Amino acid sequence: MPQSLQIKSEATLGWDVGGAHLKAALVSPTGEVLKVCQVACPLWRGMAQLEQALAEVLSQLESLPERHAVTMTGELVDIFHNRRAGVLQIAHYMAEHLNGEVLFYSAKQGFVDSTGVSFYADSIASANWHASASLIAKFIKQAVLLDIGSTTSDLILINDGLVASQGFTDAERMRFDELVYAGVVRTPLMALCQKVQFAGFLVNVAAEHFATTADVYRLTGELSLEDDMADTADGAGKTELESARRLARMVGHDVEDFEISTWKSLAFEFRNAQLMRLQEAFSHLVDINQYMPLVGAGAGCFLVRALAAQMNKPYLDVESLLNTSDETTHWASVCLPAVAVASLSIDLES
Repeated sequence: MPQSLQIKSEATLGWDVGGAHLKAALVSPTGEVLKVCQVACPLWRGMAQLEQALAEVLSQLESLPERHAVTMTGELVDIFHNRRAGVLQIAHYMAEHLNGEVLFYSAKQGFVDSTGVSFYADSIASANWHASASLIAKFIKQAVLLDIGSTTSDLILINDGLVASQGFTDAERMRFDELVYAGVVRTPLMALCQKVQFAGFLVNVAAEHFATTADVYRLTGELSLEDDMADTADGAGKTELESARRLARMVGHDVEDFEISTWKSLAFEFRNAQLMRLQEAFSHLVDINQYMPLVGAGAGCFLVRALAAQMNKPYLDVESLLNTSDETTHWASVCLPAVAVASLSIDLES
């Protein structure tokens, strides 16, 4: 804990401990989102990554929050023997290294302190989606919340102001298409489709980790620089040319074989493949013809907007439902689970 932080704050700091990023949101007692940040945390490289990320977040604060609310998905990384072990180790670390009250979000129980983590570990594991939907359900009674992050997409039905998901665990949610392993930064393109339209032909996609969705959305111009935090597939840079070079390898070509406009067209074909996958998942939640607004969140909210237009559905940016400022609007969407756990824990006191 940085020694310089001596001023106490009545705000609550929400944490979302992921496998690739650590996200944090400072929320006032009245629900105003005061500050949000995301830092890289490749947890699969060891717990030292969480230590560094935690210190980086805390160094950005002007005062010391007296309460913390934590959710996580980082228990999935392969440094842990299983998910339960990951939950226990992450929870222990956060409780030991944060001053003040530290609460952990359980999708079944609500908030528990560190003494309850062992008992509720199964419902603490990867419960960040439930926290997000529980918060949004306070503002809108009927909707599908679609949170597209760097790695995954969460599709969560909200019905009559309640979280109405069919699945609860990751395994169940994957079975019901409520958890789709495709995001807008880290996803290998071979995960989106096996064939793609290119230069007038339907061609096979290489089953190699040559390129990621970040390459696609750099070329479509939709991925913001601040959300583009992950390493590239080949360790090279993130320019249009370098992104196109990686994309070309997916269809057996070199970037020099065609003009940059051709590679941008290919990027839009991969984008279409991801949209079709999301539309299929949506159709498993509700009738495609049913009136159901989409609420978009995450680094990939631009895809939610495109999906809503494609399906002729009403669309809402999640930040329109939150009490944010110009400075926090974008990050509140990207770090929605962190905002959610902070906000929901404040509601316990009201």
